[in-house]
Amino acid sequence: MNVTLLHDKVEIESFLRGNTPLHLYELGDLDEFFWPYTSWYALQDKGQIRALALLYVNLELPTLLAIADDIEATRQLLAASLPLLPRRLYAHLSGNLASVFNGTYLMNTHGLHYKMALNDRLRLNQVETSQVIPLSVSDAQALNALYRVSYPGNWFDPRMLETGHYYGIWHSGVLVSVAGVHVYSPRYRVGVLGNVTTYPDFRGQGLGKSVCAKLCVELLKTVDDVGLNVRADNASAIATYKRLGFEVIGEYEEGLLVSR
Repeated sequence: MNVTLLHDKVEIESFLRGNTPLHLYELGDLDEFFWPYTSWYALQDKGQIRALALLYVNLELPTLLAIADDIEATRQLLAASLPLLPRRLYAHLSGNLASVFNGTYLMNTHGLHYKMALNDRLRLNQVETSQVIPLSVSDAQALNALYRVSYPGNWFDPRMLETGHYYGIWHSGVLVSVAGVHVYSPRYRVGVLGNVTTYPDFRGQGLGKSVCAKLCVELLKTVDDVGLNVRADNASAIATYKRLGFEVIGEYEEGLLVSR
């Protein structure tokens, strides 16, 4: 088996479609909106992909996605790819793949996370969304002000407002709740929720549920699969997502890796 750098979108997509709900981020990143910022590492055997990892670089930190269908093959891929990786990166790693980096990187873990997929779409119709309105590029300042208070340290790429899939609730001229996307691709028909938050004084009123429901309804007009990532210890968020029809389909660890 050998490690290669792939550039063929068709080949990559074919592999990822083996488990579409698990690989929504990667499938979305095949879209031209994201593609220029991606590098795809593959472990191949007789021309067939056994494992795949994505390095995405259009963030404050390069981010490695190693969400594995085959843990052992992905372990081999990551071990062989170590010399090619940045000295400092963020990583999403299935199973115990973090151990591959022992001795080469120091890891500051950000804990266990769940992948959730929208499997019961009928629940969205039960949520009141009349006060939710779409956001645009002109709302970036208000959005950043909300994130500074309600979601400090989040990774928000203002380019994502260009997708037209950020929705919010305003109160007295102030943005108090928002749901957006980390990944959106009408070409590959996938969407991933992200940057969801509500101003602390307005929590517990169902605003987060409303903005997420509106976002999902609008996404489903152009995509087939909707998912999200959430910390495993964020019980309130998980409960909200389950009420919207999401189910846990996988788990992985997030963390900051710094070369020794």
